[in-house]
Amino acid sequence: MSMSMRYTRYERARIVGARALQISMGAPPLVEMETNNPVKIARHELERDVLPITVRRDG
Repeated sequence: MSMSMRYTRYERARIVGARALQISMGAPPLVEMETNNPVKIARHELERDVLPITVRRDG
């Protein structure tokens, strides 16, 4: 099972949003893509399981 399958849709939205902000502020993308759209790049990074982001849950 891929890493992105274990996240809720809200967690995925938060992860993609946070990563897209990092990319738009100058962080280097972790995957090669032809687009410059930070949201598309962040979504692709999440699908490829290359993001060094973890989610902490209560309980």
